[in-house]
Amino acid sequence: MKNWLICIDDTDDIGTKGTGEIAEEIAHLLANMSGGHASFVTRHQLFVHPDIPYTSHNSAMCFALRSPLTQAEIHQHAVAYLVAESAPAADPGIAILDVDSRYDAASLMDFGRRAKVEVITKAAAYALAEQLNIQLTEHGGTGQGVIGALAGLGLRLMGSDGRVKGQIKLGQFEDVSLELSVADILEQTGLDAVMSMDKYRLALDELVQLKGKVKAVYLDHQFVLLVHQEAEQWRNAGKQALQAY
Repeated sequence: MKNWLICIDDTDDIGTKGTGEIAEEIAHLLANMSGGHASFVTRHQLFVHPDIPYTSHNSAMCFALRSPLTQAEIHQHAVAYLVAESAPAADPGIAILDVDSRYDAASLMDFGRRAKVEVITKAAAYALAEQLNIQLTEHGGTGQGVIGALAGLGLRLMGSDGRVKGQIKLGQFEDVSLELSVADILEQTGLDAVMSMDKYRLALDELVQLKGKVKAVYLDHQFVLLVHQEAEQWRNAGKQALQAY
């Protein structure tokens, strides 16, 4: 089994399947066909600027994969699905990193940080990918998605960037609250921890009141449910508190 990071960007258009959904489906496909394991998909926010084409939020989607598949096999199957599911007007790109290989992680993370605050060219993305031996390919349109795909790898490697794609399912409805212990939350979701906004790690027997859209983040290289205290009770953090991720 080897460890991989795979990131895609710019696959959708208004009214079509989102990039996060496509990434999740590719993750499940690769894990199921190889007896491997795929992580949650994380969404990484990139620079929003008039010179950068994007559908709605300009974000890349990344997941980790532990699998016996070769890089060529991963690329073949992931690209086939990417091409089949991307919107006709999209500019999709995909980046694949062999996490167990020797590469300059600092340069890759720096690229990710830059992509959050400045306009970066395709040429710069390809040059860095070649330097770091990262497989980076485009599959339609302008291929601008390669920039976000490479940046997403770097941001995921940083360990404290990105929201987990979708809502965390715990049986609650948005207008009904549900109280669970931290132990129950972790068991039911597969998350790694429940933490306060200032990174206090809740004990397994502490109770959390869950209501509305329950979303997780990638923090300290863990998948974490963020909570805040209100009237001496822990509650899941809302949308505004998660904007930083």
